[in-house]
Amino acid sequence: MRVTVNRELCVGSGNCVELSPEVFDQDDQDGLVVLRTTEPPEGLHDAVELATHMCPVGAIDIEVQSNTPAR
Repeated sequence: MRVTVNRELCVGSGNCVELSPEVFDQDDQDGLVVLRTTEPPEGLHDAVELATHMCPVGAIDIEVQSNTPAR
């Protein structure tokens, strides 16, 4: 999984931080999302997916990377 955020869309609701503080934080100055890691461990994927869905403005994007080798 690869996570990206769009700070220009972020409104600072903090849902992502509440759901996955290991991956997301909020900037102390403007309250906008700060990404702690772009590739969270597998054990955090469910929380990151929920945070993505709970973002009121769609500021979080995830790309699921396949573990299946290319043929």
